[in-house]
Amino acid sequence: MEEETISTIDQADRYMFKTYSRFPITLVRGEGCMVWDEQGKSYLDFIGGIAVCALGHSSPIVTKVLEEQSRMLVHVSNLFYTKPQIDLARLLVENSFADRVFFANSGAEANEAAIKLARKFARDNMGEGKHVIICMDNSFHGRTMATLSATGQAKVRKGFDPLLSGFRFVPFNDVDAIDQALDESVCAVMLEPIQGEGGVVVPKDSYLAEVRKLCDEKGVLLIFDEVQVGMGRTGKLFAHEHYSVNPDIMTLAKALGNGLPIGAMLATEKLSESFGPGTHASTFGGTPLVAAVASAVVTSLLEDGVIEHCAQIGAYFKKRLQGLVDKYAFVKEVRGLGLIIGMELEVEGGSVVNSCLEQGFLINCTQDKVLRFLPPLIVDRDEIDQMVDCLDGIFAGMD
Repeated sequence: MEEETISTIDQADRYMFKTYSRFPITLVRGEGCMVWDEQGKSYLDFIGGIAVCALGHSSPIVTKVLEEQSRMLVHVSNLFYTKPQIDLARLLVENSFADRVFFANSGAEANEAAIKLARKFARDNMGEGKHVIICMDNSFHGRTMATLSATGQAKVRKGFDPLLSGFRFVPFNDVDAIDQALDESVCAVMLEPIQGEGGVVVPKDSYLAEVRKLCDEKGVLLIFDEVQVGMGRTGKLFAHEHYSVNPDIMTLAKALGNGLPIGAMLATEKLSESFGPGTHASTFGGTPLVAAVASAVVTSLLEDGVIEHCAQIGAYFKKRLQGLVDKYAFVKEVRGLGLIIGMELEVEGGSVVNSCLEQGFLINCTQDKVLRFLPPLIVDRDEIDQMVDCLDGIFAGMD
C-alpha cells in the first residue's frame, strides 16, 4: 500500500470512531460507475454507495441542480414553506399510493417516523393497548433505538439491551407465521419487500398480497421499508409495484438523494391526520438544497428511461451471473430484481470481495455468504461483462 494512503487511513484511525470495517483504500473522485483512489487507481463500483448513487457518481443532473440551488437557498428549517420541498412531495404523491409525505434525513429516521405514526394512529383510532409491530427475522430497518428494536438480526442488536418493547418477530415469506403472531395488541406489520441486508431475499409471488389481505382482515397497518429497494432499484419505481400491492405507510431514502442525505415517509390521508403540529418534526428534513436534488433524481428516473434500463440490464446481469451458478458447484444461487442482486455461495464471500477489490471492482458481502451487487442504475453491458469476467476468473482459482 502506498505511503499516502497509509497516512490517510492512519489519520482516520486516530480521529474517527471505528464503527466500520472499511476497505483499505481512500476514494477521492467518482464519475458514472467509476471511482478513483488517492493513487489514481480506478474501480468499477458495484456497491453504489450501498444502493444510493442511482444516477451514478457526480451525475451532471445532480451537480447542476446542486450548484443552482446552493446559490439560492440552502436551509431555513421546517418553520417555513419552501418550494423545492413542496415540489418533491407532489412528485412522490403523484407517483405513489400516498397522499402525504414527511421528510427526514435518512432511512433510519424515516423508519422511526413510520413506527411512531403507526403507534400514534392506533392509539387515536383503535384505543389503548394496540402498539405491537410484527417484524421479520433477518430484517434491517436502521440503528436508532426504535429501528434497531425492529431489526431482526441479533448481531446488530447485541450489546444494546434493553431494547424497546413492542416488536414481535416472525420468518419472512411466511404468512401463516404472521397470522399466528397477531393478537389484540398488534397495530402493524413492518417489512422490506425485498430483504437487502438480510441476504437479498425475494418474496414468493403471492406473499405481499397475502400479507396485505391478512392486514385488512385483522385491521392492522402494513408498512413497507423501501429504503434500499425503492427509487427504481428493482426495475419499477417502488419494489411493491411488482406485486400489485400498496402499503399504508412506506419509507424511502438512499437513492432518493443520490448521495445527499434525505429520507421520506409516505402515508395515506387518514394516517396523516395522526401527525399534527408538534407530534413529530425534523430540523433538517427536506431542506431546499436536498429536496431540489431529490426532485431532479425522481424526474430523471421517471422521464429519462432509467427505470426501464434498470429492468433490462438487471435481467442481463442475472443471466450472466446464472452462468456462473451453472459453472461452479460452490455458487449456490442468484436472486434479485432489477439491480439489487445477490449471489449466494457455499463458502464465505469475504475473500471474493477482497479479490475483486484487488482487481478494481467494488462489491460487498452480506450474511457471510451472499455477494451483493447494487451498481448505479446507469451501469451498462460492458461494465457488467467486466464484473462477471472478474468473478469468473476468481472462481476459477477457487474451483
